[in-house]
Amino acid sequence: MQKETGEYGSGSAGQPAPHDPATARRIEKDAFQEGWRASASTIPAVLAWGVVSGMAMVKSGMSIFQSLGMSLLVYAGSAQFAVLPLLATGVPLLVVFFTAMIVNLRFVIFSAAVAPHFEHLPWYRRVWYGFFNGDISMAFFPQRFPPSTFGQPAGKIGYFAAICYPGWVAWQLGATIGILLASQIPESWNIGFAGTLALIAIMIPMTSSLPALAGVVVSGTVAVLALELPYRLGLLLAMVLGMCAAMLADKLLPGNGEDGEVAA
Repeated sequence: MQKETGEYGSGSAGQPAPHDPATARRIEKDAFQEGWRASASTIPAVLAWGVVSGMAMVKSGMSIFQSLGMSLLVYAGSAQFAVLPLLATGVPLLVVFFTAMIVNLRFVIFSAAVAPHFEHLPWYRRVWYGFFNGDISMAFFPQRFPPSTFGQPAGKIGYFAAICYPGWVAWQLGATIGILLASQIPESWNIGFAGTLALIAIMIPMTSSLPALAGVVVSGTVAVLALELPYRLGLLLAMVLGMCAAMLADKLLPGNGEDGEVAA
């Protein structure tokens, strides 16, 4: 496969392969606009969760600068919420590190799913995009670029950037608001619950097929049943079993295999 960032293979999603920089830029620009239109509805939820994260860091005893540094470097809400009680009680940093790593194991699966789409990029750019890869990108990117588009890089960088960069900005903005105004925002506002409702409103339209519904039901059920597992391993277990349920339903339910071939 071509390794230079300015070279493309065949075009994706029916687009012709670009043969000059101007065409490549236009395709990426169009893909960015498409990605923004698809994912813009997630911004309020990400912003709300960022505010909750910022408030939690300050109220756990961290200073403003420590909280800002953690928000910028970690960029993983579940890991932040998991390690804050550990930091507050003064447990060894090694325990904090491994707790965050276990909670974030799902990102290994996310990265493995997206990595083949960016094999044409040098390693340092893959590392850069890997930092921004997360739940929102996995909700949209695989739907727009299924495995059948491996080896067709046109438009993928623009689309990925559109669903990741605005979310990162929204998260940092929300976290900064929460950090600076932690003592001014009453808990009775239930900002975290508002973020949850926003995420549910986003998720429902995306559950548009029986395999997706199977994955949501299984993962939701497992997440509730495994709530008491240590280090929030229930989230990882729910994600893995939900993915397995969705793939199994896709294979077993009549018509899904043929539809996938037609769509490819």
